[in-house]
Amino acid sequence: MKLAVVGGGSTYTPELIDGFARLRDTLPVEELVLVDPAADRLELVGGLARRIFAKQDHAGKITTTTDLDAGVAGADAVLLQLRVGGQAARNQDETWPLECGCVGQETTGAGGLAKALRTVPVVLDIAERVRRTNPDAWIIDFTNPVGIVTRALLQAGHKAVGLCNVAIGFQRKFARLLDVNPSEVHLDHVGLNHLTWELGVRLGGPDGENVLPRLLAEHGDAIADDLHMPRQIVDRLGVVPSYYLRYFYAHDEVVRELGTKPSRAAEVAAMEKELLAMYGDLALDTKPELLAKRGGAFYSEAAVDLAASLLGGGGSPVQVVNTYNKGTLPFLPDDAVIEVQARVGHDGATPLAVPALDPLYAGLIAHVTAYEDLALEAALRGGRDRVFKALLSHPLIGQYEYAEQLTDRLIAHNREHLAWA
Repeated sequence: MKLAVVGGGSTYTPELIDGFARLRDTLPVEELVLVDPAADRLELVGGLARRIFAKQDHAGKITTTTDLDAGVAGADAVLLQLRVGGQAARNQDETWPLECGCVGQETTGAGGLAKALRTVPVVLDIAERVRRTNPDAWIIDFTNPVGIVTRALLQAGHKAVGLCNVAIGFQRKFARLLDVNPSEVHLDHVGLNHLTWELGVRLGGPDGENVLPRLLAEHGDAIADDLHMPRQIVDRLGVVPSYYLRYFYAHDEVVRELGTKPSRAAEVAAMEKELLAMYGDLALDTKPELLAKRGGAFYSEAAVDLAASLLGGGGSPVQVVNTYNKGTLPFLPDDAVIEVQARVGHDGATPLAVPALDPLYAGLIAHVTAYEDLALEAALRGGRDRVFKALLSHPLIGQYEYAEQLTDRLIAHNREHLAWA
């Protein structure tokens, strides 16, 4: 089995490598290719990756290349984890929206749209090149904004599934609180990427006992603290929203907070510099503890599980993924991309049925889906008017004065990445 990781020079990659090494029985990788245009970073990451495999006695071969076509040729699956423009572009996404009094975040609001505009054309080009070399390869997208990027891939006819670590993070957290094995915890996880709610937490399987009321009663303070939301709000909802919902439920508070501290991108850039220095240490043969602060917790386990199921291996039959709606949420088009539990196999992902949603959640999902429609149109076709309409439609913006200002700033800060600008 051959896998390729596009964006293999990311400081995330040792987390992924560690998962491949530990979970070799689930996903027996024989060849792993790390692909990245940044040769200097790639060699540092590739060197540590080989040492991790050797430390854990994994017989698989790890190679590195800056040649995309060569790297993906013959791959059974290609994992996408790229960031167009790097942390510098992310820093802009997180700062210029604040000038207009709007959230600055890399996947939500105006910053998320900027990332989509930069990313979608690049990902589609990569996918076309994968299809030319191996049309049967699966594409696993971890590149944000995952929902929009996955929809672009699926609409272009690619064999693609989107992946996020939010659900597996909740699964592991709830398993610790319940003192059970994570495999026993199944989530009624519903929504869009970075816009989800845990409607239930079930033990033993998708039809098992719902212990969410007990979790909230016994551990509500800890759950609310992790979400940075008041306990009484979580109790009133009776569900667990993802921490990304705080941008919607406490927008003005978040804007004030973001204006008083360095951007997350600045923090990550400093962390990456330290991590890369560690990766250059030839004595290092395990992922460093600092990597846990970088983000992407449990990404490797989720990626291994998904790849194993898609490639006919021993992955879990039910996983939380991003895939076509196909009638699952009846108020959305069939070709909307949602994030829910799905049965995953060699033919792809089929969403499981979900209960009727409260209008409190269904309304926001429908609103953000409409924005994602316009965002994808802007990413595919370009043009100032399309950018403006996407921004105007976003529930975190929604005023023409803000949309005008944000459109001008978005284009000014991303001109080098927008062919039409």
